[in-house]
Amino acid sequence: MNPHPARIHALSFDVEEHFQVAAFWSEDRRRGWDQYESRVERNVDKILSLLSRHEIHATFFVLGWVALKYPKLVEAIAGAGHEIASHGFGHEMITSQRPDQFREDVRKSKQILESIIGKRIYGYRAPSFTITPRTQWALPILVEEGYLYDSSIFPVQHDRYGMPGANPWCHQIETASGPLWEVPPSTIQMGPVRLPIAGGGYFRLYPYPVLRRLLNRAAAQGHPLVMYLHPWELDPDQPRMEGSLVSRFRHYLNLGKTEARLHQLVKDFRFAPLRQAVEAVGKACASKEALQVDLSSGMRRCLVSESRNG
Repeated sequence: MNPHPARIHALSFDVEEHFQVAAFWSEDRRRGWDQYESRVERNVDKILSLLSRHEIHATFFVLGWVALKYPKLVEAIAGAGHEIASHGFGHEMITSQRPDQFREDVRKSKQILESIIGKRIYGYRAPSFTITPRTQWALPILVEEGYLYDSSIFPVQHDRYGMPGANPWCHQIETASGPLWEVPPSTIQMGPVRLPIAGGGYFRLYPYPVLRRLLNRAAAQGHPLVMYLHPWELDPDQPRMEGSLVSRFRHYLNLGKTEARLHQLVKDFRFAPLRQAVEAVGKACASKEALQVDLSSGMRRCLVSESRNG
């Protein structure tokens, strides 16, 4: 049971095919994406049904490549009242892109999504959270391309991503091109280590009772949890891809348990889209500084002073 029932947390899904993940990435495989069996529609439908039963709305970070192939899927997500945000176009890691390539990627994705739903796209999440200390140049580009919040900085140590020591809470960054809200996936400090607890492989790795205790401990610090999953994580029957032992372990671990755990998660915590969580933090800050914060009309400067510990 959630000991903090009044607090609203953020739930999100990164919408991509099972064969597009970073663990199995290669240029040859990228060129052959059309040859693989598509399972994203059925997996997203499963998620939409689950969220509807629990009367929950979430944010769906949709890959532009998926949106182009399945615009009706994007319409269905938006039509169910969920927030649509950008996951880039082709799932290229920012760490392998030049700034001009990244700009084209996020611009193309945003235009595709906005043309489908007829509304502005506010949020972005990088493939595999690859805004790192080496790619912070991406943040002002997001501002210039019209994004108002980002959820790509994971304040942990990892072999492919992460920014250890980064602010772990929802906060506003001042970039060279203007302010940008950053919404990091949830973590918790355990001694000298900041432990990821936000979702994905971590959601499948920890026994759920252990994860729930960690999430409650993080929530007790007064900040919204930021959770994420992928549609393919609810698909234990997906075709198996070739890859390293580590990659296969990370990708296929406990896929058969994800759906039941997600059911339990949304029963234990109250969730909303990321945009709503950002607005809640912004309004709390605004109340202290007598500012009005409204994402729909643009963000006003509202810096949130947060502890990096806890």
